[in-house]
Amino acid sequence: MHFFIFVLGLLPWIPAFLCGVTTGKELTVMEGQSLTIPCHYEPQYASYVKYWCQGRMREFCTSLARTDNLHSANPEDKVTIFDDPVQLVFTVTMSNLKEENSGWYMCGVEIGGVWSADVVAYTYIKVIHGISAVSSQLSGEEGSSVTVECIYSERYRESEKKWCRSGDWSSCLLTGSDGSYEDTSVAINDDRTRTFTITLKKLQMRDTGWYLCSAGQQQISVHVLVTPRPTTTAVSVTFPPTTNHSAKYLPPPKPITKESWNNYSHIWEPLMVCASVMVFVGLAMLAKRLWKLHKQDPVLETKARLNKYSGGDLQNTAVVFINKDSQDVHMYRA
Repeated sequence: MHFFIFVLGLLPWIPAFLCGVTTGKELTVMEGQSLTIPCHYEPQYASYVKYWCQGRMREFCTSLARTDNLHSANPEDKVTIFDDPVQLVFTVTMSNLKEENSGWYMCGVEIGGVWSADVVAYTYIKVIHGISAVSSQLSGEEGSSVTVECIYSERYRESEKKWCRSGDWSSCLLTGSDGSYEDTSVAINDDRTRTFTITLKKLQMRDTGWYLCSAGQQQISVHVLVTPRPTTTAVSVTFPPTTNHSAKYLPPPKPITKESWNNYSHIWEPLMVCASVMVFVGLAMLAKRLWKLHKQDPVLETKARLNKYSGGDLQNTAVVFINKDSQDVHMYRA
């Protein structure tokens, strides 16, 4: 009977242990910075009031922000809360944190009622002071520049900032009263808002190594790697000898066969006929010419020849005509 009553007494608290709300277990932030904490909840709690308080027990938890009291919130407050029921998460942002703000905090969904406990999740926030680097490993090409960004906590706002080569304290470069330093190879600038930057100019290979970024007594190591400048080299390109692909793939000549001759008979036959006609015409013209020469007057022809050889004097010239048929000989004197 007593056990049954004990179990009934625990029922209101069971939802708090069923992961109805989840968040990070431990968070660390630099002093003077802001921190945003997401608190995820189950869909059935979308319409419920959410809250953020400092402490580990609900009865003794100091309320810092509630979703049902947004209109009365002061814009300058260090804590703000926002609920997104679509994403099933509410976020809490704490600004300008101090070291004394370290401790336990609670994400809560207010259930209400005597027999129902709130659904909560706990996280521990640790606020530290010191210095950190946005990137502890940087690289740059020879001749170029790289910038190191160092973040320090609020208490070191007015402290002297230094940039040193690790292991060589004589190499330290200090900011002046205006928070800056510059020479031909290094420029340091402190904006007095928890960030100072170091720019290494015209990098050389000897600049590779470990450095210290310092604010007051706090320091952090940063490694800088300088890579060689790429050299431009002439690249000779050799093209392979070109081959005459058209000649390479020409088919071998085919031998002339009776079949191949028959294939071209439609070309050769007209050519042969045309050549024969031309020969016949030529022979006919030659025969006609010879016939004309044979039919010329022998007397006129003989006079022409005598005129050629006697210089035109035909008075003392005798011409002899021989009649072949009658065997008679006739002589004439000009």
